[in-house]
Amino acid sequence: MIFQEQVAIIIPSLNPDERMLHLIKNLKESGFQKILVVNDGSRGEYNTLYHQAAEDYGCKVIEHAVNLGKGRALKSAFNYILTHWNDVVGAVTADSDGQHQIDDILKCAQDLVKNPDCLIMGCRDFSQNHIPFRSKAGNIITCKVLSMLCGISVADTQTGLRGLPRNLMESALPVEGERFEYEMNMLVSTKEKKIDIVEVPIQTIYLNNNQSSHFSPLVDSLKIYAIFSKFLIMALSSFVIDISLFTIFNLLLKDISSDYHIIISTVIARFISSIYNFIQNKNKVFHNKEGNKKTAIRYYILCIVQMYASATGVNSLYHLIGMNESVIKMFVDLFLFMLSFQIQMRWVFKDKN
Repeated sequence: MIFQEQVAIIIPSLNPDERMLHLIKNLKESGFQKILVVNDGSRGEYNTLYHQAAEDYGCKVIEHAVNLGKGRALKSAFNYILTHWNDVVGAVTADSDGQHQIDDILKCAQDLVKNPDCLIMGCRDFSQNHIPFRSKAGNIITCKVLSMLCGISVADTQTGLRGLPRNLMESALPVEGERFEYEMNMLVSTKEKKIDIVEVPIQTIYLNNNQSSHFSPLVDSLKIYAIFSKFLIMALSSFVIDISLFTIFNLLLKDISSDYHIIISTVIARFISSIYNFIQNKNKVFHNKEGNKKTAIRYYILCIVQMYASATGVNSLYHLIGMNESVIKMFVDLFLFMLSFQIQMRWVFKDKN
């Protein structure tokens, strides 16, 4: 069996043009048999294109009554393939606007068959001069954030050309996100499940300066970073509680215990704020379903180490440079915050499954 017969093609679309049919025609001529097109709530005048895709090229067309977003379109496609096409090893997703060339789709499909347990990502070269600024800047920022916070190192985080094996499609169905943020959440989920990523260099094509893209740089970037924002919001609220209690107890204890007031104030403030932070992170950020006891033990081991590092760090810097204790604590805890996110995601709140 040639590899094209083992791989399904998914084309999510919204108000497409003739380029979608041109892509489908090339896919058929290249040997792909199972092509699934998702009509994500396109306007009525585009029905002819979907009818041609189904009648002339034998595509399976899934329709959404209204626009639900790219994330929901991909989930609909994954679900259909998992329940109806049992003979494929996985699927390759491709955009409907012609930005993904047939040679690159073939490369991703071939690599998917060779690596049936990996996520295949068609990665563009963003160092080229013709890349639109919003795309280049967005990719650079997202790459840095993913690398720093999640330990994920890929050259192109926004690529729509991806190859997913069946097991990854199944695990991706319950991943949060309905629109463009879904692809980022799926990437983070891949890391959490220890699924390897295979990067495939592809051509970097932007048609009409990427005018056909439905990606909104501001709105959709905020949604993409929501996965980090929840942790940041909980951390900031915990920080406000912590720094407020620290300041209060530091003032109260400064005259009583001049030698240990910083350490005592840190311990009291951190203990109270940590209870709030544990509950919020477990239930709202990491959605951890493991029992509270084991998770709490891991959390408070980290908390004690972090508290000790904060107290000794602030105390040492206070005696070294003589700056205000609360100001020093802000800088020390900012560094510890970045470190804590990694440890909480990888160890404290990581579900066994």
